[in-house]
Amino acid sequence: MSDLNKTMIIGRLTRDPESRNIPTGQLVSSFSVATNRTWKDQSGAKQEKTEFHNVVAWGKLAEICKQYLSKGKKVFIEGRLQTRSWDDQNGQKKYKTEIIAENMQMLDNVSGGANNFSPNTSPNTSQKEEDSNELPMIDLENEEEINIEDVPF
Repeated sequence: MSDLNKTMIIGRLTRDPESRNIPTGQLVSSFSVATNRTWKDQSGAKQEKTEFHNVVAWGKLAEICKQYLSKGKKVFIEGRLQTRSWDDQNGQKKYKTEIIAENMQMLDNVSGGANNFSPNTSPNTSQKEEDSNELPMIDLENEEEINIEDVPF
């Protein structure tokens, strides 16, 4: 039996994605997503807590995040947790836990449907656009370049 490292969040971007190419030429985009939790305490008073999640996307998914996401947009992110460590200038060990995005779904779109992006899925050709507000999945793994005409919205 394998271990499971999977996380799913729905929230809003707290800043525009920052993108850069690493020395190998691969694109990486990073951004932060805020999620909120609301509950009532023992006295019945409403309480709210906001968590901030660091998200990192690689390759084609990073390109899509760079192109279509911006501060305030609502997204669903599915991925895995990864913690990295380094020594700061003072020699102290620092840690940062991030969500490595595997799938991204934009939840704020004009048509009311959802836009799904995953580097590991095949296009869904079984549904007709007239029958559903949801758009097909895009096969990012086999795409060489992102062409604006290929994006389904």
